[in-house]
Amino acid sequence: MTADFVDEVTFDVERGKILEFARATFAEDPVHTSEASARAAGFARLPATPTHVVVAGHHRDQRRFVEKLGLAFDRVVVGSVKWTYVRPLLAGDRVHGVRRVVDDRRKGALRIVTLETDYVDTAGESVVVVRETLIERGAQA
Repeated sequence: MTADFVDEVTFDVERGKILEFARATFAEDPVHTSEASARAAGFARLPATPTHVVVAGHHRDQRRFVEKLGLAFDRVVVGSVKWTYVRPLLAGDRVHGVRRVVDDRRKGALRIVTLETDYVDTAGESVVVVRETLIERGAQA
């Protein structure tokens, strides 16, 4: 199966959002909250927490993309999400992600759709690849 285009999104990695994510996820490493700690650890700027790219969901129409895939929104659950980093996201980065369907199959009454989003920086270099599996439960009779 070829990878079918689903949608795309661009967002800035904002220092304030990094601080919010660090607090919300109980990140204990001070590199996410202290410029001095980040520099001492070798970062030019505050690095984002590992799950920071979920902020992309705030810039996407989630219901629209689920409907575009032909899924019933009320029967979809997230089966898994995997983040593969090429380099850390840093405060001040601007990233662009293109999401594609890389697998779409049925297993009994379930439909399992695997999506992959490659986020690139302004130089076009890959930063992080996110692989998500959505599961649509069968309709109840």
